[in-house]
Amino acid sequence: MKKVDVVLGLQWGDEGKGKVVDVLTPGYDVVARFQGGPNAGHSIHFAGDSFVLHTVPSGIFRDGSVNIIGNGVVIDPVILMEEIAAIEAKGVDVASRLRIAKRANLILPTHRALDAANEAAKGKSKIGSTLKGIGPAYTDKIARTGLRVGDITSDNFTARYEALKASHMGTLKQLNYEADITEYEKKWMEAVEALRRFEFIDNEVVVNRYLAGDTAILAEGAQGSLLDIDFGTYPFVTSSNTLCAGACTGLGVAPSAIGNVLGIFKAYCTRVGSGPFPTELNDEVGETLRQIGHEFGATTGRPRRTGWLDLVALKYTVMMNGATSLIMMKCDVMNDFDTVKAAVGYKVNGQEIDWFPYEANDVAVEPVYKEFKGWKADTSKCRTYDELPQELKDYIKFIEDYTGVPVSIISVGPDRSETIYR
Repeated sequence: MKKVDVVLGLQWGDEGKGKVVDVLTPGYDVVARFQGGPNAGHSIHFAGDSFVLHTVPSGIFRDGSVNIIGNGVVIDPVILMEEIAAIEAKGVDVASRLRIAKRANLILPTHRALDAANEAAKGKSKIGSTLKGIGPAYTDKIARTGLRVGDITSDNFTARYEALKASHMGTLKQLNYEADITEYEKKWMEAVEALRRFEFIDNEVVVNRYLAGDTAILAEGAQGSLLDIDFGTYPFVTSSNTLCAGACTGLGVAPSAIGNVLGIFKAYCTRVGSGPFPTELNDEVGETLRQIGHEFGATTGRPRRTGWLDLVALKYTVMMNGATSLIMMKCDVMNDFDTVKAAVGYKVNGQEIDWFPYEANDVAVEPVYKEFKGWKADTSKCRTYDELPQELKDYIKFIEDYTGVPVSIISVGPDRSETIYR
């Protein structure tokens, strides 16, 4: 019986999961998203084209693949249908490749308004929400008041929608927040109707039948491990479980069904929005990383915060995910650096520690760095590990020794072809 392999981000998101899943999909028959919503954007580049996928799994461009939006995902029908239209415009038969979990919750137009109202009420303590309605949709899911994809075909769908909308409008009134959802609501209803041409499934049954039939499945996470609702830098986190464990609840598979766990990280760090970032660089080096690495949000376009690689945080997420191999992205961004640094410890209240502390939100965390000689070479043309400069190999070896996990894939550029396997 096959197991579900999981690919996920080990930092604060934006690690390059879209490219990795697209590269890996030839080895899998099924690709499934298990959590998150349209606040995440997975960028894919190939054959001179670029795509940003917000809800559709990254295997959608592979012939013969089945792509499942799992029950752990929250779906905005407008954004999903716009995304599908862009993919179909490239000649892809999305309907034959896409399945949607009946148990996946819907993001309503009023969820977007609630998101904006809640963020405005926080004043200077903003989370940095993408304002896509993700948090309020998950709130309704936990409160057991939400609408799900499977409800779309129900006779009382409209009545239930109107009741939930009325409840949300009452909350907005209490928050003294005015929102006109008329235009978006019209688009939303049209998108809901358009979704009916896709296959809605009991994904927990379908996925387990695939496993029993020895079908190879890749589970795709969104955001990053340090944004996990439980173990991330709370409250500056997303609203779902971004760790490997989320694949079990987000697809309906047992922990024993999990196989390889492929953890993706950048050769440096980035973060969007508020929250602690021990290795952040608010200087010329940080700006250089941002510009060369094109570090602007795929969903929001916001400039990402940048900094050196944080090995303390990386080892923390490797531990919680049970990562079996690592995938390093964007080492080519630092091709011209004379010196490269990585945090190997923290100083907190004068004491040096080697773990990611709960108190990171409230106290100053000073990184303890190890310096590496830069590789000063163009790595973009390298296609084998042996072709990489020795200084980069030394950097990779140190990461492997520190985390205890091998680096199995190295990305030296955004295109599918710019990938090294070990």
